[in-house]
Amino acid sequence: MRQVTQRNAGRRTAGIDGEVALTPEARAGVAVRVHQSRSSWNPSAVRRVYIPKASNRAKLRPLGIPVIMDRCHQARVRHALEPEWEARFEPRSYGFRPGRGCHDAIAAIFNACKGPMARRVWALDADLASAFDKIDHDHLLAAIGSFPARDMIRGWLKAGVFEAGKGFAPTREGTPQGGVISPCLLNVALHGLEEAAGVRYKTSGTRAGATMPGSPVAVRYADDVVVLCHSQEQAEHVRARLAEWLAPRGLAFNEDKTRIVHLNDGFDFLGFNIRRYQNRKLLIKPSKAAIRRVRERLASETRALRGSNATAVIAALNPVIRGWAAYYRGAVSSRVFSSLDDYMWKLTWKWATWRHNNKPKRWIVGRYFGKFNTFRNARWVFGDRESGACLVKFSWTNIERHVPVPGAASPDDPALARYWAERRRKARPPLDRYTLRLLTRQDGRCPLCGDHLLPPDQPPQSPRQWEQWWLQVTRRAIAASYLTHYGRPGPPGGDQTRLVHASCQRALQARQRGKPALQPATP
Repeated sequence: MRQVTQRNAGRRTAGIDGEVALTPEARAGVAVRVHQSRSSWNPSAVRRVYIPKASNRAKLRPLGIPVIMDRCHQARVRHALEPEWEARFEPRSYGFRPGRGCHDAIAAIFNACKGPMARRVWALDADLASAFDKIDHDHLLAAIGSFPARDMIRGWLKAGVFEAGKGFAPTREGTPQGGVISPCLLNVALHGLEEAAGVRYKTSGTRAGATMPGSPVAVRYADDVVVLCHSQEQAEHVRARLAEWLAPRGLAFNEDKTRIVHLNDGFDFLGFNIRRYQNRKLLIKPSKAAIRRVRERLASETRALRGSNATAVIAALNPVIRGWAAYYRGAVSSRVFSSLDDYMWKLTWKWATWRHNNKPKRWIVGRYFGKFNTFRNARWVFGDRESGACLVKFSWTNIERHVPVPGAASPDDPALARYWAERRRKARPPLDRYTLRLLTRQDGRCPLCGDHLLPPDQPPQSPRQWEQWWLQVTRRAIAASYLTHYGRPGPPGGDQTRLVHASCQRALQARQRGKPALQPATP
């Protein structure tokens, strides 16, 4: 309930019934209805909307918005279905899986191709055409087998879509892209892709789990697939085998985006450019398309804020800068970060001269630029003199190499509980030192709800998701008496600055407006 109605980015978006649950009373009502209908719920049709594609804003992709009751039931069913399949999924499947993400897929490619003596120097860079919309229902339900909620999953697949201006249409294939359970169903449908590509692993010895010599390496993130091969002929053979394997599942390659390339020419995957240079060194950098998109985003945001003050500019651009830098901090990004800092300075200078076109340059420099961050030896930082806030730089985010998840490790495996706890403890979000100390002191949890501030099972997987995370986690001074009253740890007396979820902060403010001030608990 909390994830669907408070944390998800689409919590304010309604399905065909127009219902959302944004207040505690509404959420409590939905929770009661979900509990009462857990075995008798009949799925409703989804609302079809179109949103711009991240790679090309001129193109639109369809999105299916389920009603809020369906979203809650889907989350409940996914939590039951996912652990069963986590024990089966292939080692190099990384999309929409707990504890795995884009950076694990990039690290797997790097480990397979690094070094001057690397033999897998050809890549099948494949993309599936409309994967969510083309999944064969019969094949998917046969793969699910006798799962207890199989009939409910069938109902979601067959519920149909409603589109404004076109009315209702039945669904004979696919799963709506936008449903809570849809990514898990896509992983189930694509399970076995590595075996179909001819990937073979050692099953015994000290190197059990390693890829066998001569075998290709297949890395998949959702519907994006890269198969690393020894020769162009092997890549062509793998492509033919996979096309034959995908056909019964209702899927096919997107021929416009699928190609076979040599690593010397390089290819883009998940926003990164992977290329082997003349010195036979493999480097992974932010792709040119990703750099172009963030430059266009920064420029458009700055133009839209020409009538605003410096505080508004900082509040709008800081999450974008931090989110993009957080996503690409594991790649070879230092030069890119520096070039984007130069570009950002030009944008803020242009904004300041446009806003004060009748002021001399020296006055503008004194008003908006200076050494705002006392922890950085940077004198040309854009900031606001009144509040002391400043615009962060890309280069302030340290480069940290990602440590990939080994083999088939899953957070659902009880034997690996200590490993995942240690991995969460060592993971360092891209925060300043003061905020990191707060996060460590709180054991990475929100003191109001007890949940993790940075989702341990599925960290942000794109610059946009990192940006949303920055907006959802806020730093607030919370009364120690409130924490003590609710059994949360807190220092005696006074207030203490803590990191909390923005949704928890909103709920706290609502409770404090409706109730008298809490008295400190007596020992």
